[in-house]
Amino acid sequence: MAAIDTTGLETHHASFHYRYRYSERYRQSYQALHGGRAPRAEHWRAKHPKLSVVVHTASHLIAGAVPTWGPSNDAPLLPDVLAQAVSLLRFSAAVADAGFDSEANHRISREVLGVQETAIPLNPRTTGQSGPRTAYRRQMYQAFPAPLYQERRQVESTFSQQKRRLGSALTTRSRCVQESEMILRVLTHNLLILHGDSTTFQQSLCHPERSVGICMTDSGMAHGPGRVPQMQIPTVAGAPSG
Repeated sequence: MAAIDTTGLETHHASFHYRYRYSERYRQSYQALHGGRAPRAEHWRAKHPKLSVVVHTASHLIAGAVPTWGPSNDAPLLPDVLAQAVSLLRFSAAVADAGFDSEANHRISREVLGVQETAIPLNPRTTGQSGPRTAYRRQMYQAFPAPLYQERRQVESTFSQQKRRLGSALTTRSRCVQESEMILRVLTHNLLILHGDSTTFQQSLCHPERSVGICMTDSGMAHGPGRVPQMQIPTVAGAPSG
């Protein structure tokens, strides 16, 4: 199963919340630089790095990742990141929160990318009192697959794992390099999952009852429920073994 979500990252080691609420020195510096004008309200957030991912819920491996910038609408991000994921793995179901709600996302996931079932709650801001009129969103309105949607929590767990181990702040400064650093964080996360010993953030084994069987599309090798896909790492000529 695929769980889709986005997360924001910091560009400073001091979080946005801390800088705007607790740092008197920051407020004083801001006022000195802006003619006495105070920083904007705490709920406002400037442009920040944003990472969209598709997570394999049984293993917490990230199968697709697209770096962007927020704040922005999540819904247009789903086709690209899910297409990246299904080029590597086959998913029978995909779940995402209401930020990804759109008829196009249901249709692309099922009819184009081959996902058999989707669970995306309706966004109240785009749903009238009589309910949606389009087919897939109407299906969500009439019989939402709540047990399936519960697996979306696995993507939140993945974000927690990554930020606990790698931190929530990027270390680079330019926008182009920050996008590369976000992808590097994804690769590091996956390597730590595949390494899978006590030195990583993988605190427990996968639960077989939670997963759906997957297979690598390019090799055709099937993997049973609850197993992490095995990746073939090519050897380099002349490199030492072990």
